[in-house]
Amino acid sequence: MPDITAVTHAQNIRYDKQAEALYIIDQTLLPGEEREIRLTTLDEMVEAIRALRVRGAPAIGICAGYCMYLLARDAWTEDRQAFLRKLTEDGEALNASRPTAVNLSWAIGEMMAVARARLQEPREVLLDALYQKAVAIHEDDIAKCKAISEYGLSLLKEGDGVLTHCNAGPLATSRYGTAQGPFLLAAERGMHIRVFADETRPLLQGARLTSYELQRAGVDVTLICDNMASIVMRNGWVQACFVGCDRIAANGDTANKIGTSGVAILARHYGIPVYVLGPTSTIDMNCPDGDHIPIELRDPEEIKTLWYEKPMALPEVKCYNPSFDVTDHDLIAGIVTEKGICRAPYTESLAALFDDET
Repeated sequence: MPDITAVTHAQNIRYDKQAEALYIIDQTLLPGEEREIRLTTLDEMVEAIRALRVRGAPAIGICAGYCMYLLARDAWTEDRQAFLRKLTEDGEALNASRPTAVNLSWAIGEMMAVARARLQEPREVLLDALYQKAVAIHEDDIAKCKAISEYGLSLLKEGDGVLTHCNAGPLATSRYGTAQGPFLLAAERGMHIRVFADETRPLLQGARLTSYELQRAGVDVTLICDNMASIVMRNGWVQACFVGCDRIAANGDTANKIGTSGVAILARHYGIPVYVLGPTSTIDMNCPDGDHIPIELRDPEEIKTLWYEKPMALPEVKCYNPSFDVTDHDLIAGIVTEKGICRAPYTESLAALFDDET
């Protein structure tokens, strides 16, 4: 029997307090090699996020919390205003590494708020407060993923087939994950769910990461190319689509890995509900709709040469390589958060999630 705890409790991000060292699993090496790398400098942190060594909106936020703590240690000076300026500059550089995932800016903002509030405290008190906040961000995501998984599983029944796009499991979050969490929870409880995982071009997160995590956990997973989703739906093998998210606008428009909107359009044609699963930290109530979500553009070489010994296109051929697309809110049957399942109209149901915080 597969050891599901090895998957759901994977230490994709690990902070060694005794050594004051931050480690991440380099996701670019999976599934062939599972290797930790240490992040020590701002340049290393920015490169790790930009190169997708750490990826997934919640995981990026968790990583950013620990990064800001380390950067604060390095930036320390008794001139408190100079310290705050340097930490702010470092936070801005870190935030620019991936503009679409709102968890990154959210976590940096949370850490900066602590720094400002404790600015006049002794060094050790301020740094300890920052460390405790980073740990709290991490532990909060673990609790949220468990709750999201429970709510997501309530939408499924024994024997259902579910299509997922990209990777929203433990590697992209903390334990369980968001869109993959219900599948892992079902496996723990002996419930059979069939999962169809899109390979997710051009970086193949579905093939390299999602199928890897689900196979290790004993989940019934079938890997398909992105352009096979339609025939799988037409065959009647899919009863729902579960996807993660990197930013949710106030009206329910959702940014997720490129290709997600195509999945949603196909699902609408075949009468299959699409559910977006993510923590409330991914909801950006200051962003009115999908037109206001910044879309990251990546290196064209990811399309032409990344996975092949020989180029797949002429060097002079132009490429358009957006990392994300936006799924319109009217294509989404529900948004699953740690606080419950939101339904349309999302302008009302998403706002209600934050009523207790005002």
